[in-house]
Amino acid sequence: MPAIPADPTVLHPMPEQPRVVLLKPLITSPLIEVGEFSYYDDPDDPTAFETRNVLYHYGPERLVIGKFCALGEGVRFIMNGANHRMDGPSTFPFPIMGGSWTDHFDLITGLPGRGDTVVGHDVWFGYRTMVMPGVRIGHGAVIASGSVVVDDVPDYGIVGGNPAKLIRRRYDDADIARLLALAWWDWPIEHLTAHIRTIMSGSVDGLEAAAPR
Repeated sequence: MPAIPADPTVLHPMPEQPRVVLLKPLITSPLIEVGEFSYYDDPDDPTAFETRNVLYHYGPERLVIGKFCALGEGVRFIMNGANHRMDGPSTFPFPIMGGSWTDHFDLITGLPGRGDTVVGHDVWFGYRTMVMPGVRIGHGAVIASGSVVVDDVPDYGIVGGNPAKLIRRRYDDADIARLLALAWWDWPIEHLTAHIRTIMSGSVDGLEAAAPR
């Protein structure tokens, strides 16, 4: 009997664990893009991800998360809408308080931002990590629990701390180049299904041997 792939359109891939949701079938915002099989784990309400975990998202910047990413409980993405002016004596956003103060709304519109926040494929976010606006996180990266990511993270980098710093890379440069060329996350789902054990626990050589021809 042929192996049957998992279904990327199911909201709860583990029905007995409602705390786990696949994000792609959950997301409704046109400013958020998530690849297949990326999931979020939260014992409270994982289905509120868009409002509880993506904060100050007033646009136009986008949040892009790749395929096969694992997001632990309490992961937060701070978007550019959280920005305040810092070029005057006060950072307080007076115009949002109402009244005649709204006449000065131009002072808080069009503030400079860092652009889209982009997460690659196969990224693991530990418990209660925070990603600041405009950060780009490479494929295969690991973000340690409690980290505050303020700068870009390289492919297959492991970062931790506040602010997060590079601890080490999971592979050397040559193997990272091979892994990026193999891009197993783009393999046809049937082929990927046949080689799960190699993808999870094999070597780079083994992955190359298993790649579609």
